[in-house]
Amino acid sequence: MTSAAPRASVDSLLHEVKDYRVIGRPRPFMWLATVVVIALAVAVAVSIVTNPRFEWDVVWQYFTSGSVLQGLWKTIELTIVSMVIGIIIGLVIALMRVSDNKVLNAVAGAYVWFFRGTPLLVQLVLLYNISALYPSISIGIPFGPTFFEGNVNDFVTPYVVAVAALALNEAAYMAEIIRGGLLSVDGGQIEASKALGMSGGRTMRRIVIPQAMRFIIPPTGNEVLSLLKSTSLVSVIALPELLYSVQVIYSRTFETIPLLMVATIWYLIVTSILMVGQNALERFYSRGSQRTSGPGSLQRLTGIRFRRPAQPAREEASA
Repeated sequence: MTSAAPRASVDSLLHEVKDYRVIGRPRPFMWLATVVVIALAVAVAVSIVTNPRFEWDVVWQYFTSGSVLQGLWKTIELTIVSMVIGIIIGLVIALMRVSDNKVLNAVAGAYVWFFRGTPLLVQLVLLYNISALYPSISIGIPFGPTFFEGNVNDFVTPYVVAVAALALNEAAYMAEIIRGGLLSVDGGQIEASKALGMSGGRTMRRIVIPQAMRFIIPPTGNEVLSLLKSTSLVSVIALPELLYSVQVIYSRTFETIPLLMVATIWYLIVTSILMVGQNALERFYSRGSQRTSGPGSLQRLTGIRFRRPAQPAREEASA
């Protein structure tokens, strides 16, 4: 009987305030900044579209040319192959980094130190000239018989060098990403799995990796985008990817800016598609970790957040 009166007062208060309209605090400087940014964006867009020096007719002429599309597919191929190899090597390096074996830990640390501490372009050129250091390669038992021997120049092609340099460099970054994801899992869960008699491999597959994925996927998506753009560096070893393909064309036609715009637009298209896929994976692996999902790609681009209308409060029948 005593709780009926407070409940009635709460219900009456809710009925009074449910039709109130919340008025936000005035933010004139925010509106001013928005207007200034929109004005600058429109001015830049108009300048780009109307500037005859961009030669947009030449851009669309070469946009879908055969050599440009071949270079585009080569860029995508390099990205996929190098990323897969980099993830595999990075996983091995990460497991070595979290190992209790000091030798494995030290070797993995030295690998990460070298490839993260030197520029990718330097690694690429150095690997391309590896035959100056090692003219021949042999595989066999140390201080014993040799099973295979060959000339390094027979194997060091621009494509092999590009894949090797990109993959080895990417592996160093993926190793740190994977290691961070593995260390994010509470150690108590690993101890509990050991107490239940689970093997180390089963613990890794069933407990550690599923939880670590939500910390690994977002930076991995960023690494894919970075690797896609880093493939342009292999143009220095004359591998016909996207940038090198347009360079060959404008070295012949002297239409430098339009051809560079062709490459720029294709890079933007591919990276935009990858960003959509990255966002989908992030939302998939973040299920259950938060009550509301983050903004989608369109919302990130426009800055507009869409919210569902509030459900009307249910009126409870008085007893």
